[in-house]
Amino acid sequence: MNERFDLVVACDLNRGIGKNNQLPWKIPQDLKYFKRITTAANEEGLFNAVIMGRKTWESIPANHRPLAGRYNVVLTRNPDYVVPEGVFRCGSIDEAFETLVQGPVDKVFIIGGAEIYNQALQHERIGLLYLTEIRHRYDCDAFFPEYKQLFQLVSSSEIEHENGVEFTFKVYKPNLLD
Repeated sequence: MNERFDLVVACDLNRGIGKNNQLPWKIPQDLKYFKRITTAANEEGLFNAVIMGRKTWESIPANHRPLAGRYNVVLTRNPDYVVPEGVFRCGSIDEAFETLVQGPVDKVFIIGGAEIYNQALQHERIGLLYLTEIRHRYDCDAFFPEYKQLFQLVSSSEIEHENGVEFTFKVYKPNLLD
C-alpha cells in the first residue's frame, strides 16, 4: 500500500464544495474523472480505497453506496454508526490507514467533506491533490480549506465545458515532496 493518501475534490472559485450536503453543480464528466482516478489500481488484484466523512457518505445516493470497485471507509466519531457489510467505519485517518494496510490496497484517496479535508491537509501522509476547478461561484455552505500555500501545480487540463459550466482538472503536489 502507498504510504501516502491523495485528495480528490471539485470546488468553485470560492473553494465551495457543497450546499446542504449536495454538489451545487451537475458535471457528469467530473464524476467520470473522479471514478477513473479513484478506481484505477496499478496492479491486478489490488483495489484503491476512498476515505470520507459520514456526511459525505450520506450524500452519495443510496443506489451508488458503497462506491463500487473501491474499499469504502467512513470516518465518524460515533462508534455505533452502522455501515453496510464490506464498508469500514473508522474514527480517524490514522485508524483508517491501520485498517487498510491489512488488505490488498493500492492507493488511498480522501474524498471529503470539509472537516476531513481539513484534517488531511495537516497530515504528514498527504500526497497529490486532484482538484477540479469549477470556474464559477456557487452558493455553498461547505468549503475546501485554503491549500495554495501547501502545494505546487503539476498539471492542468484545457478548459472543459459541460452543462454550461467551465472547469479544469488540476493536479498539485505538496511543497514538501520533490
